[in-house]
Amino acid sequence: MRLLATTALVALTALPAIAQDWKTDYRIVRFGILSGENESDRVARYTQFQEYLEKTLGVEVEIFTAGNYDGVIQALAAGQIEFSFLGSSAYAAAYTETNGGVVPLLTSVQEDDSTGYFGVIVVRCDSGLKNIDDLKGKTLAFADPDSTSGYNVPYYNLVQQGYQPEEFFAATPFSGSHEAGVVGVVNGQFDAAATYINNEKSGIPQRMESKGMIKEGEACVIWTSPEITSGPFTARANLPQGLIDGMKAAVMATPTAAPEAFKEMTGADDSTAKGYVEVNHDRYQWIVDMRDWFKANRKG
Repeated sequence: MRLLATTALVALTALPAIAQDWKTDYRIVRFGILSGENESDRVARYTQFQEYLEKTLGVEVEIFTAGNYDGVIQALAAGQIEFSFLGSSAYAAAYTETNGGVVPLLTSVQEDDSTGYFGVIVVRCDSGLKNIDDLKGKTLAFADPDSTSGYNVPYYNLVQQGYQPEEFFAATPFSGSHEAGVVGVVNGQFDAAATYINNEKSGIPQRMESKGMIKEGEACVIWTSPEITSGPFTARANLPQGLIDGMKAAVMATPTAAPEAFKEMTGADDSTAKGYVEVNHDRYQWIVDMRDWFKANRKG
């Protein structure tokens, strides 16, 4: 698990000079990951990346997970973690929760140079369900209330298309994670579930097929959202600038400095991600506005 040392040290020479004084106060740096899949797979996918960061930054690095998205958001707000990979809606929630106390740094870019993805609704391919109208009186599982593709974007767009989810569907439970929703569809627990794809080659259903969690041809997409801006790798705004700059440079360099770690963390063989690009808050303001719409238009 420590075979990345040479690669990481070579990469370090190419990174911008990093102010060292932050290391006195941050002997351990922690980054959070959201609950898109089961915890053991989440941690396993980021272990090589964790080790790469330790070698590159020269401090201990810890992975933080929680049972739902809000656990990671609250950890950022409480100063329990320094960085996190967030979806767009989770970033907007963290931005609101901290009164602007988080900063988006980078987002992923795909092989086709796109920096977005799509919320989708999937059903069992053999269910006979072909579109949203076929789901009237059925159960649609959303992933998590702070999931962009697994809740906010599909809910918002369904309303814009004339569907009132609480009235149109028999039930709209939260599955807890994207994988749990898709598994629930395949096993007959839900009629449909909201999740995401990057493109035809990459996304939650494709990743689950590659991991053997579902069989190819069991889960089919029947609805696709407009393109969603990919979520950012995010920092607390009150961190020392040297730490922010060092982490940002290390993450940006991952595809070339630690290619196996990058491949694993972005989804192994089913991923079409090729690297990262810089982002700022303006890119996500529409997500903040969408969340404000939820507050203004929904009870509770």
